[in-house]
Amino acid sequence: MASARAQEVAELLWEMKRAGKLGKFTTVARKAGFAPGAGGRTITSVIANVRKDFPHLQWWRILPDDGSLEKDKDGEQAKILEENGYEIVTKDKKPVVKKFEENCMTWPEPESPEASAAPEQHPAFTPPSKRK
Repeated sequence: MASARAQEVAELLWEMKRAGKLGKFTTVARKAGFAPGAGGRTITSVIANVRKDFPHLQWWRILPDDGSLEKDKDGEQAKILEENGYEIVTKDKKPVVKKFEENCMTWPEPESPEASAAPEQHPAFTPPSKRK
């Protein structure tokens, strides 16, 4: 059975697939409700679980925040990304997705507590509990 974190990330992967976008470790982890961990260790562990529990999902859409690839340019993720139309280039001796920022999924910021508070009442209205 998949962990709650893996289920949340799986749902986000589905959204990214429908939008044709990639995701950053930090953004996806936070959207799923947890911290990415030092060096992305937590999110990479969750991605490994997603790959095991949801093999049909496109795990390769989630990358480190700088768009770099964990392995060399010939690694599995790089090959899948290229097959799906993403160009892999070398930057600072590391393979990265070209135009990574442009291809990243963005989600709306959650509403602030003030914005989700009860709507203001008309000044002339007095709630029944406060009537004399």
